[in-house]
Amino acid sequence: MNPDFIKYQAQTSPYPLGMEVSHAIGSYIYDTNNKKYLDFVAGVSACTLGHQNKRVNDAIKNQLDKYSHVMVYGEYSQSPAVEFCKLLAEHMPEPLKKTYLVNSGTEAIEGALKLARRTTGRSQLISCHNAYHGNTMGSMSVMGFEERKQIFRPLIPDVDFITFNNEADLEKITTKTAGIILETIQGGAGFIQPENNFLQKVRQRCTEVGAMMIVDEIQPGFGRTGKLFGFQNYDVVPDIVVMGKGMGGGMPVGAFTAAPERMDLLSHDPKLGHITTFGGHPVIAAASLATLQEITETNLMPEALEKEKLFRSLLVHPLIKDIRGKGLMLAAMTESAEITNKVIFKCQDKGLILFWLLFEACAIRITPPLNISESEIREGCAIILEAMDEVLSE
Repeated sequence: MNPDFIKYQAQTSPYPLGMEVSHAIGSYIYDTNNKKYLDFVAGVSACTLGHQNKRVNDAIKNQLDKYSHVMVYGEYSQSPAVEFCKLLAEHMPEPLKKTYLVNSGTEAIEGALKLARRTTGRSQLISCHNAYHGNTMGSMSVMGFEERKQIFRPLIPDVDFITFNNEADLEKITTKTAGIILETIQGGAGFIQPENNFLQKVRQRCTEVGAMMIVDEIQPGFGRTGKLFGFQNYDVVPDIVVMGKGMGGGMPVGAFTAAPERMDLLSHDPKLGHITTFGGHPVIAAASLATLQEITETNLMPEALEKEKLFRSLLVHPLIKDIRGKGLMLAAMTESAEITNKVIFKCQDKGLILFWLLFEACAIRITPPLNISESEIREGCAIILEAMDEVLSE
């Protein structure tokens, strides 16, 4: 591990993996010793089209030759941002037709929470236990994992929590509630899918009491679950959709989308209700547009469901107790954190990148690029099974 990495760059954990990256192409990352690693993580669901995708790279280079940042968000009409928002609207149900572009998923969460309060004139926010929506102060306030946020309190007030898939808890959504925010598929909790029409029941309750339904699509979004957005699998239309990660094809970006009359509320009383310097950055927007075009013009979304079937057929092993998730948002569950850790580290040694989930210590994250090939899936699954055989024999 490069000692300067530890000495000069702030760390997020005591034991970073520390791989020294040389280059990356397609579904592979290469270290400075030119060892290649098959990537089953895709930058934690961010590299939707793998590494160095030609369409995305060409869009970035072409935009760089025209102009980069010229003005704070929302003042100038810049073609890449306009065209992205227009194309996104074409693939969104009514009335979700207006998008605010920001720099990250967590900033998009902040904007969505503000919009819910601005729209309703109410203060209460509701989230789910074991939810993860980002790490800024507002996003952390709706994080449903006290261990991660206790030391940073006080956070924003008037936040309550329900249990995902618990219908009885929906009574907590009242006429005092500005909005409920929930992941379409709970990510950090272990890729938990909604059951028994739970999202539809949340929608119904929000409509009854006038609360905003906010769905966090930062992980499921942009084709990973077989639809452009996860909520489209469950026959429900939320009030606000939050996105990030896979939206930019590996570039830093986020956004939230709502009905135009609601989104326009951020422009007055007070004006600049949400503001960002680099949101809608033309180079990032060009990458996002190219990514969205590639997803919507190809068969990547239906193929994600076929690739899920392949993963499930191959990953059969005594150490795998369950495979959770949908499409290419999968988590192989073992019976202990110790087993999960051993498998992930052994696979890295063998040239396969896997990763953890935030709160579910038994889960092995499998979120490869959408355009990963069948042969690469077979190659990676063989490594997983080989590593698990070794763990089992120890």
